[in-house]
Amino acid sequence: MRAYRQGLAAGDFALATRAAAALTKAGTAPPDTDLLAFAVALHGKDRLGAEKALERLSRAQLDFMVPVLGAWLAFDRGRDPSPLLDTARGNPLAARFADRNRALLLIASGKPDQGLFALAAARGTEDASDRRIDAGIALLRSGQGDKAQIVLGDLAGASPAWRKREAKAGKPDAAFGAAHVFLSLAGDLGSEDIAPLSILLARAALLLDPQEERARLRLAEALSRSDATDLALATLATVRADGPFARGAAAGRVAALRRAGRLPEALADAQALAVPEGATAQEIRDYGELLFQVQRYADAAEVLGRALARAGGDGGWELHYLRGAALDRAGKWDAALRELQRAVQLAPEEPEALTWLGNAQVERGVDLPGAQALLERASTLKPDDPEITDSLGRAYYAEGQFTKALPLLEQAVRGDPGGMRANEHLGDTYWKLGRRIDARYAWRAAAVNAEPADVARLQAKLANGLD
Repeated sequence: MRAYRQGLAAGDFALATRAAAALTKAGTAPPDTDLLAFAVALHGKDRLGAEKALERLSRAQLDFMVPVLGAWLAFDRGRDPSPLLDTARGNPLAARFADRNRALLLIASGKPDQGLFALAAARGTEDASDRRIDAGIALLRSGQGDKAQIVLGDLAGASPAWRKREAKAGKPDAAFGAAHVFLSLAGDLGSEDIAPLSILLARAALLLDPQEERARLRLAEALSRSDATDLALATLATVRADGPFARGAAAGRVAALRRAGRLPEALADAQALAVPEGATAQEIRDYGELLFQVQRYADAAEVLGRALARAGGDGGWELHYLRGAALDRAGKWDAALRELQRAVQLAPEEPEALTWLGNAQVERGVDLPGAQALLERASTLKPDDPEITDSLGRAYYAEGQFTKALPLLEQAVRGDPGGMRANEHLGDTYWKLGRRIDARYAWRAAAVNAEPADVARLQAKLANGLD
């Protein structure tokens, strides 16, 4: 199994295929080995091998991919792919993939106008941007440059050189279609903790369509999440600078460095992206978040303010929340309060914003009833979150409601036995209720994982209590 996964991570299909065969013989092969077999067979123009792999896929968890992959195989054989696409009806997941590929199959079949009509029907969906790029590439490869220009429009970075490369890549076929099916699924997985499957999907997409640079971005992200940072960075370095995905590769590099804890490098790269006039709101936000992470709170607040301005003044609750948190940490409470209140106003069901604002008010003794209401709402939304439970208990403590605070703080410690904050707050509450031995026990537990800045305070409580 390790050889199988490592072979895929490194792009060694021979090793991965041998390992998959051994796993299959032992009866321990994961379902995605059939995806690998399908991609390798299709790449090698082994029609029978691809059909056999597809038949095995139809009996496993990934069976929702069979109708659309079968449709592309039918297209390669000169048959009408529509009946196979129609078999996806009744299975929402299969139907979703069939719907995504209908426009591409129509374009590949020489029916670009019908394909564009199918594409228009998908306007407003979550993946509309990727569908548009897929269709634009299919049109370029089908010799429909004028229609591709309409579809791609002003796609940033879609240089004449990139368009020329795509136009020369050969007409869309089953390899092209399967690559985009795999890429779509990898996109659906996103940041889910399924990195091995994401790696396989991205590798298979690149095997079948080496020019598909979005697959390199997906592969790099999955490798980064698997702690293969250097391999991820090497993958991103292969994304061409004259294509529309160059900035995505630069952002992916920042994310990989940040995930690996290489913050100085990540910060320098993020700054290079965020400073130019053409920087996007997301690029500026990423830089601001990194500044927050390295505790440059005032700088983070300034940069996040730029991100808000670039987003048109109101880039959603998260930007207001992040800027409010940075201002709070920078000691600019009045400005922080406005941003945090705006975040809560925009997203009254987001526990993160509710909790930060509630905690900030408790720490300052500002509007404690209001803070309690915020934290009660957050606790209702995430009742099993130890941090929120601790925060609500601390809010009750701040108003002297010790008996009401106690069960919440005990619950928070049960949920996170090593948590410094919850144990300290529990100890404070025990002390107020006269349970001095229990209080010192809780403070000792808090001291185990305390930061150096907190140790002196805990030691003073252990020595003198709260008197």
